[in-house]
Amino acid sequence: MTNAYDKEIRKLGLEFARSENIRIHEGVYVSLQGPNLETPAEYDFLHRIGGDLVGMSTVPEVIVARHAGIRLAVLSVISNVCYPPDRIQETSGEDVVNVVKENTHKAIRVIQHLVQKLA
Repeated sequence: MTNAYDKEIRKLGLEFARSENIRIHEGVYVSLQGPNLETPAEYDFLHRIGGDLVGMSTVPEVIVARHAGIRLAVLSVISNVCYPPDRIQETSGEDVVNVVKENTHKAIRVIQHLVQKLA
């Protein structure tokens, strides 16, 4: 899992997003079992061990894909800020879904570009 995400795919996605003024970053994705959102103490701990964002999925799927020899990269839509803890605002599952819906078109543009380039 040292190189779980394909460097070429990541580079292509980053370059395209930046050329289209789509805000994009690379970071360390941490996955915790849901279906609950994390506590402020968990966010603080995850930050201290090097995590940049946290979710309830993605990592198990990446492990399976890599086990199958599939090249991949991951694109996540960040739905709420949880660090530092004083920036945490009460968030519901509905809030998360709404933010993702508002930004899905950007992710689709990046994915379409990658599919065209890698086809």
